[in-house]
Amino acid sequence: MRDVFITRVSGFLPNAPVGNDDMADVLGMIDGKPSRARAIVLRNNGILKRHYALDRQGNITHTNARLVAEAVRGLTGDGVDLCSVGVLACGTSSPDQLLPSHAAQVHGELDHTMEVVSPSGACCSGMHALKYGYMSVATGDAEKAIATGSELTGPMMRAGNFERETERYRLLDADPIIGFEKEFLRWMLSDGAAAVLLETAPRGPLSFRIEWMKGRSFAHERDVCMYAGGDKGEDGTFHGWKEFPPEMLAGKSLFSMKQDVKLLGANIVELGARFMKETFAEKGLAFRDVDHFLPHISSLFFRDRMAHVMREQGIDIPEERWFINLPEVGNVGSASVFLMLDGLIRSGRLSKGHRVVLMVPESARFSYAGALLTVV
Repeated sequence: MRDVFITRVSGFLPNAPVGNDDMADVLGMIDGKPSRARAIVLRNNGILKRHYALDRQGNITHTNARLVAEAVRGLTGDGVDLCSVGVLACGTSSPDQLLPSHAAQVHGELDHTMEVVSPSGACCSGMHALKYGYMSVATGDAEKAIATGSELTGPMMRAGNFERETERYRLLDADPIIGFEKEFLRWMLSDGAAAVLLETAPRGPLSFRIEWMKGRSFAHERDVCMYAGGDKGEDGTFHGWKEFPPEMLAGKSLFSMKQDVKLLGANIVELGARFMKETFAEKGLAFRDVDHFLPHISSLFFRDRMAHVMREQGIDIPEERWFINLPEVGNVGSASVFLMLDGLIRSGRLSKGHRVVLMVPESARFSYAGALLTVV
């Protein structure tokens, strides 16, 4: 097995940043009324601005595939050309279509022959892409690989997607308001992409050697929490879209993203601490030896609770060693961990020998992924 290095990181965020006061201008108001949940969600998540691949009229300006292609092109130049890249691994929770695969569509935006793979999932899909690229280079199957994470959720959150659902409520003479599980994510998610270049040797003034990567699913212990393309019954059982008649697909906005907020709050932090403690013990890494901790969190609401639970579990990583750029960048799902790494590079805080831990939770059905990097 060869050493593998992250030699470049590139992010692409579409269009001008959108502040909290301007979100409704882009996404629209459901049933023409201001959101009842918006202020509560924004106050808790701590996000100040985000990006959408939408113009002010709600028109899509970039496909997910194009967002990724722009991030990939940001890796090139100064001795790096795509013709030397053997593997392209692209993770996302919001592809442009069911088929062809997301990575195939990204490859269609590029110019050179390469293997493509599309890890499925939510926030961890970017880390799954990184692991596939890492293993491809480590085993000698490729000399260079690119791993990406990206999201295009803004178009899914436009008010027009919920018109049929609110119309159904009006016909029942009920209050035409969508459930909080849908309203919640309208004010949480952002669009964007990020990419990393993987090679067998360092490049330039700063690279990261990948020491290890680790993933774990708790789906055998926990129910579905975040979902799209399906819905939960009154008993909490999840049903995929194929179980619904065609007229219900729009009537229940089945393809919008939804979040079981109670299930999220009861599990996401505690399982994350459990994953970290077990992984560090397995890998023989002491918490005091972590110089930079990059946890992907969907909301600053979880930061204090995460720090408290970590301390309770003996995971002592001082908060001054945490790096989070959520308020400035937004929650970009599978791309967020790479955007944090890009931000850490730009911060000037890194020195040779520093150890960087990446930590990504995924609430879809509670999966986690982590990695240890050393600055070289």
